[in-house]
Amino acid sequence: MKYSKKFSVKIPKTIKIIYHIEHNLLIVIGPLGKKLYKLKLKLCLSTASNYIYVTKIKTQILKDNRKKAIKALRGTIVAVIKQIIVEVSSMLYKKLKFVGVGYKVFPVPLFENHLLQFKLGFSHPIFFKIPEIVKITPFRFTFIYVFGTSYYQVTQVSANIRSHKTPEPYKGKGILYENEKIKLKVGKKV
Repeated sequence: MKYSKKFSVKIPKTIKIIYHIEHNLLIVIGPLGKKLYKLKLKLCLSTASNYIYVTKIKTQILKDNRKKAIKALRGTIVAVIKQIIVEVSSMLYKKLKFVGVGYKVFPVPLFENHLLQFKLGFSHPIFFKIPEIVKITPFRFTFIYVFGTSYYQVTQVSANIRSHKTPEPYKGKGILYENEKIKLKVGKKV
């Protein structure tokens, strides 16, 4: 049988994949833990050498729109499997920087690994409770590293932190991502 490279995923040697046919469940085990993924459609997952090929179901009865939906779902499943392999094999991070006069972040001494205090130019400090699924490390009072094994959780927590002071387009102050550049607008001319 001929397999398409478009619908194939290479498996590293440190990753172990188990497919449970009855429950339609994919289990990926790696050095940083294991992840489960419930497949939406029964597909034939065939392993040859170090690859997983997501193949289509062999039936000629399907209508054209159903065939398109299955093809799209195959692509989605391949992308999700690749993402799960990355999450299980390496630690993901986002770096946030605080830009502005007096914009700082401090860990609260009593709640060392659970609470952060932000000074963002408001009349009051802002407290942020760190979720247990990620780790946040403040660095030099103006940088934060958000670590985790789930890409979704890391990006969600960093977006929540950033929402406290989004960068404004006139002076460029706020909480920015690592390589983000703000295109500044021209202010009023007198």
